[in-house]
Amino acid sequence: MELPEPSQALLRSARALQRKQAREDAGRFLVEGRQAVTEALAAPGVVETLFVRWSSALPNSDLVELADELEIPVYALSEQNLATLTDTVTPQGVVAVAKAVDVPLERVFTPTLPLGGDTERGLPRLVVICAQIRDPGNAGTVIRCADAFGADAVILSTESVELYNPKVVRASTGSIFHLPIVTEVELGTAIDACRTAGMQVFAADGSAETDLTDIAGRLAQPTAWVMGNESWGLPLEHLALADQTVAVPIYGNAESLNLATAAAVCLYSSATAIRKVS
Repeated sequence: MELPEPSQALLRSARALQRKQAREDAGRFLVEGRQAVTEALAAPGVVETLFVRWSSALPNSDLVELADELEIPVYALSEQNLATLTDTVTPQGVVAVAKAVDVPLERVFTPTLPLGGDTERGLPRLVVICAQIRDPGNAGTVIRCADAFGADAVILSTESVELYNPKVVRASTGSIFHLPIVTEVELGTAIDACRTAGMQVFAADGSAETDLTDIAGRLAQPTAWVMGNESWGLPLEHLALADQTVAVPIYGNAESLNLATAAAVCLYSSATAIRKVS
């Protein structure tokens, strides 16, 4: 397989995307790993450049061929140069430069505006709002769970981890290319938008007196779940913005569930109820 090597200027610009400010200035970010790159290539117009390690070119020849079909430049890198594009200990050998994919809040709640391709969508029925989630692994996993359970959007509030942090992108395993994601929105603004769209708003809180079993009959209604920070959860003023606080019932001896697990349970419960009445 014959592939060109990138110019030093191109390599420098890609390396710069390891820094948050450079990502913000360029409106670009790095996507690492075979699965994530596969999903990125499937999203029209998202990938700008594909880099593969020389030793990984043949095992990833399908991705190289797909990039060629899409007229996306593909470059081969040495082990050392590839290592400068990733912060993982054992990189998988495939890295793409992708355009930012976050959308404005109004795109989620405007039913006549296509969110992808030419398909128009109705008002959302399931949304998750991440309120000041700081851990990139948790943020990426919540996005992956939202994608798995068919949520219509994910909203990351102000003071949350950056969507394009490499650890968020990796933890999402390509799900950031599957559903609309809104960033840098005040929590109150996000909740107001959900309520205006006819959604009930539940705040996940481990100390709530009401749990998921108590609201089972309401879960088929359009719902926005608010998930709080990993360390301090949702402060009282944020809990007050929701229609109700809800706990995930725990039947064993564990004190609590971590954020991503609680989000998965809440989203699964809503998604299952919605599909039973659809």
